Amino acid sequence: MKKITVLAGGIGGARFTRGLLHHLEGTTADTTVTVVVNTGDDMWLDGLRICPDLDTVMYTLGGGINEEQGWGRPEESRRTSAEIAAYGRGWSWFTLGDLDLATHIVRSDLLRGGATLSEATAFLCRRWQPGARLLPMSDQPVETHVRLDAAIDEHLAGDLIHFEEWWVRYRAQVEVTEFVQVGLEHAAAAPGVLAALADADLVILPPSNPVVSVGTILAVPGIREALQSTAATVVGVSPIIAGSAVRGMADACLRTIGVETSAEAVGLHYGSRASGGVLDAWLVDETDAAAVPVLSKAGIRSAAVPLWMRDLPSTSRIAADALALVRPRP
Repeated sequence: MKKITVLAGGIGGARFTRGLLHHLEGTTADTTVTVVVNTGDDMWLDGLRICPDLDTVMYTLGGGINEEQGWGRPEESRRTSAEIAAYGRGWSWFTLGDLDLATHIVRSDLLRGGATLSEATAFLCRRWQPGARLLPMSDQPVETHVRLDAAIDEHLAGDLIHFEEWWVRYRAQVEVTEFVQVGLEHAAAAPGVLAALADADLVILPPSNPVVSVGTILAVPGIREALQSTAATVVGVSPIIAGSAVRGMADACLRTIGVETSAEAVGLHYGSRASGGVLDAWLVDETDAAAVPVLSKAGIRSAAVPLWMRDLPSTSRIAADALALVRPRP
């Protein structure tokens, strides 16, 4: 049996993993897939623990995602959020659908009853049957915040605000000076995460945000070290095509940490494992083929293929191209 571990953020990681599972269904390989999911976007809101990336991966793999927007549930109503707003509570810019609220209510009830986030995630997945094992990166709360460069609305220059407020309310259009993972010093990798990396035949970094999704996972104590020491091949898929983010505002995140928005720069940011980084190989889009020799010279095997995840078949082909970069274990 072969083992694949994916380090995923939200929409990009979820859709890539769905394509990977679809590809594996069409092969004779006996393969298990574990998805380690970013929880840096998690937060308490209206008394509920919200886990955006975990839910997006779970819904996408389980067939319950709103395909048009890439997150949340289809055919949603928002009567409950409207009522909460009528009481002057909640965030008007972060609206939770009624069906989605059921997930948050169940999770929060489990957590308050003493369950860990890993246990609560496993419970929720019993309904959705995602076809892969979903693990939060950590059972301890680690929340990504941003530090504001200037005052805006009720916030002062230098204030830390939750990443989701910057991302959703401000659309990443206000300047920030750094990303801060609040609670990181008290965090550890969730049960099963380090083993999933150590025992894998292949680890994939899908086209998720390299700064606040995969980057946050790698910041959890022990995870980067486990990735650097695994006998598995580590293959990444670029979230940047022709100098633009495939989805979202990853360019704003990269600009904040001083990395150019290009497939080449992001691959070099992750770095070669032979030089202390985390990659053995890196897929870039065919429009970024000029990056291949540069990456190869830096010790990162690379190939240029079509990377637009337009539908399930095209995403499945991308997963197949990632698998083609794997070298047999010694």
